[in-house]
Amino acid sequence: MSNGPFEIDVDTLGNLRPISKVVLSLGSNLGDSAAILQEAVDFLAETPDLMIVDVSPVYESSLVGEGPEQGDFLNMVVVAESTLEPLTILDRCLAIEENFGRSREVRNGPRTLDIDIIMVGKRISEGDIELPHPRAHERAFVLVPWHDVDPNGEIAGHGPIAELLDDIDASVLTPRRDISIQANTGF
Repeated sequence: MSNGPFEIDVDTLGNLRPISKVVLSLGSNLGDSAAILQEAVDFLAETPDLMIVDVSPVYESSLVGEGPEQGDFLNMVVVAESTLEPLTILDRCLAIEENFGRSREVRNGPRTLDIDIIMVGKRISEGDIELPHPRAHERAFVLVPWHDVDPNGEIAGHGPIAELLDDIDASVLTPRRDISIQANTGF
């Protein structure tokens, strides 16, 4: 029985993979943080099979949680679409962090660049990555910039960002309207 001209033979799909929404949180508090964030977004935009959809405004915030005394962070969110597997995205993010000299010697220490994978589609955990990010739903520096560019976004297992914002203190963030990070997608 034929389904017409658009019949799909799943045996011939080969390596095709579905496109997933990817949300990344970027932060920096060492060096020229604004320039580092821009370069990190440029590297992300150059990643094959990762298409940047939007880049949030930049916010400033202090360290969340316990850690050594340090300067404030610049934070932002990148929303993308990708056919890449989460571990491949993680490898790319780690390589970009390493390019900027990211050190992991001190827990919650200052960092030139931190890229957290918040979510990849609606996946719940993936190998060495806990998805969605286990604390994203509690963090103003993730939710506020994400909501700016994706007000209908949702975190699997936690709900719509717009509702999650009701449970956090967004006053801990300072908008940095003097800093504009652009996604140079080549389109």
